[in-house]
Amino acid sequence: MRQDGGVPKARERFTWVVVHAHPDDEALLTAGSMAKAAAEGHRVVLVVATDGGAGLAAREAVDGGRTLAEVRLRELGESARRLGVARLVPLGFGDSGLDGQGEGLPAGVTAFAQADAGLAAARIAEVLSEERADAVSIYDAAGGYGHPDHVQVHRAGSAAAALAGTPLVLEATVPRDRLLRAIRLASRVYRFPPEFDPTSFERAFSAAESITHRIDVRHQLAAKRASMAAHASQSTADSGDRTLAAFLRMPGPLYRRVFRTEWYVEPGRAPGDCDDLFATLRGR
Repeated sequence: MRQDGGVPKARERFTWVVVHAHPDDEALLTAGSMAKAAAEGHRVVLVVATDGGAGLAAREAVDGGRTLAEVRLRELGESARRLGVARLVPLGFGDSGLDGQGEGLPAGVTAFAQADAGLAAARIAEVLSEERADAVSIYDAAGGYGHPDHVQVHRAGSAAAALAGTPLVLEATVPRDRLLRAIRLASRVYRFPPEFDPTSFERAFSAAESITHRIDVRHQLAAKRASMAAHASQSTADSGDRTLAAFLRMPGPLYRRVFRTEWYVEPGRAPGDCDDLFATLRGR
């Protein structure tokens, strides 16, 4: 627990703990905000629940005897470096896969979605307490597109914030209507891979009217793109290119249009267009 009763430290530099489910999730949802906060002098700590070992990847990505989990954790470290992350904390849970079962995990490794929610919350709360975090970001209640590990991040992260007394909770998300428009726009230029189902996003993420923060990351797009590029194993599979590869091939103008904003919901705050992640901590 925080020793100050949950009152933010009297300073203009904050510690923000960003919690994600898998390596590369940070690149897609929060990389611009993370780079922006780091450049402004805030301490950015990245917590990643799983090793991403259930992801798809081309055979050559794991040549040389490396497991996919090892490859993805190394890529995560490079992504964190490119974003200016001060500390990276892998929690050590296994990737649960889209079905949430985590089949084929090594002995002793627990799938994150199958882990005891209290244990998961306690591990995240430990980091929050160590860092005396001012803010923590998780996913929205839908878990973004509904992956079981993302839903668990929301549940465990919410509980962890309460355990540690972290003053500010932000839910990383995307306005559903804007996401669908972006997918339609991108599909005019690129053919998405077979596993990409655009209709699945019709019920994903958050309604536009619930958004509280719209963060302008136009000046951080080079860092965001570099973060995406660091996750090379997730660009291709044996069946062909994946969605990340399509994003990275976008010409500059289209990339800027699609990725220039990142969105959050702060529970308890009125919806709006706030462009300061830490506005509540500043008393605004």
